[in-house]
Amino acid sequence: MAKYSFEFKLKIVQEYLEGKGGLSYLSKKYRVKLKKQVEDWLNAYHEFGEEGLLRKRQNQSYPVQFKMDAIELYQTTELSYREVANHLGINNPALITNWMRIFRAEGIDGLSKTKGGPSILTKKKEEKKTKKETPKERDRIKELEKQVRALQIENAFLKELRKLRKQEAQQRRKNQSHESSTASEDPSN
Repeated sequence: MAKYSFEFKLKIVQEYLEGKGGLSYLSKKYRVKLKKQVEDWLNAYHEFGEEGLLRKRQNQSYPVQFKMDAIELYQTTELSYREVANHLGINNPALITNWMRIFRAEGIDGLSKTKGGPSILTKKKEEKKTKKETPKERDRIKELEKQVRALQIENAFLKELRKLRKQEAQQRRKNQSHESSTASEDPSN
């Protein structure tokens, strides 16, 4: 994406506000690739004034709780990404979109990651760990996984068996109480 100067953006916004052209016309006139870009500048100007057209010199870092609040606001209201960003004082709605994408893919842990990949040292340590696993260890892990699965199945079976026995006991008590009530009503006993 091309970087446009503050003066350039302001000129286009002012021409739009003075009625000298629409979004498509102005984007073509000034060779801005997307009319959406001009629309974003207009929105930023309406929400934040001229300051909204200034390019941020450094990337701002947002705390995880702020990101979660933005995601919750988006999910619990019918606001668009743009409206959520405006509400939170963020000039870039793509941030909200990106946070949502990360949250859906990785959960809250993804939002707390810093930009960039792991250091080279961390990668080398991880490679050493994975290389040390022997075929014997892999077989042992597979065996343990089988045991865990068998225990899970056995546990589910026992729970179901317990549930059935409980139902049978309730049915017996119900039948016994019904029999005793009919016996007390029967004068022949």
